[in-house]
Amino acid sequence: MGLTDVVNLLQRGVQEILLLVSPIVLSALAVGLVVSILQATTSIQEQTLTFVPKLFVILIMLAFLGAWMFSSLRGYTINLFEMIPAVSR
Repeated sequence: MGLTDVVNLLQRGVQEILLLVSPIVLSALAVGLVVSILQATTSIQEQTLTFVPKLFVILIMLAFLGAWMFSSLRGYTINLFEMIPAVSR
C-alpha cells in the first residue's frame, strides 16, 4: 500500500464525513438564518429562541436520515475492514 493509497483512503474518509454531516449542518444553518431574520425584524433578542428550533430540526433530521447515515457509514466501515488484508502485505 503506497502513499497514494493512503491519501485516497483519507480523502474518501473526509468525503464520507462531509456527506453525512452536511444535511444536518445545512438544515441547522437554514433554521438559524430564519430565526435570526425573525429576531431582527421583531427586535426579540432571546438566546433560547435560536437554540430550541435548531435542536428540534437536528433531531428531526436525524430521525429521517439516521437509517441512511448508518447504512452509508456501515458500507464505508465494511470497505475499510475488507482492505486490511491488502494493507498487511
